[in-house]
Amino acid sequence: MNFDDSRLTAIGLLTEVHSGLMNRFQPVLSAAGLSEIDFETVIRLARSPQQRLRMSDLAAQTELSTSGVTRVVDRLEREGLVRREACASDRRASYAALTDAGRERLESVLPDHLRDIEECFTGLLGAGELEAFLKSLRKIRDVVRPCATAGATENTCPKEREAPAPS
Repeated sequence: MNFDDSRLTAIGLLTEVHSGLMNRFQPVLSAAGLSEIDFETVIRLARSPQQRLRMSDLAAQTELSTSGVTRVVDRLEREGLVRREACASDRRASYAALTDAGRERLESVLPDHLRDIEECFTGLLGAGELEAFLKSLRKIRDVVRPCATAGATENTCPKEREAPAPS
């Protein structure tokens, strides 16, 4: 067995970088009263059309179960950062939408968060390196998390397209 296999090195480096970045970002998020999943939820809503997503798409994007995303949205709703909206065309569906307070919270945390991202991540790469890195990350993401952009356009997650219609 070759313990110096480059595949082990690649995943080890990715794990170390992810852990280090999350540790670096946590103080800024915590100071704004946001956990990692809270931030991921509100930033995904902010970057979505009309700043809202179907709850099922939000669950797919965050890789939370439907009950898990419900708990996160419940908590963020209590804080006034998101609200639920009924789907006009499907009574079974609902949306999570970013509120003005949610946008304000993001606007307050983003300058420091972006500074951290620049200092310990994107600023370490040249423009060409960053472009190539983002292309590589998207290529991998599309294989390991194909639903990461569910609801970002009119297309749904491949899992949802393949699922049989409810009877």
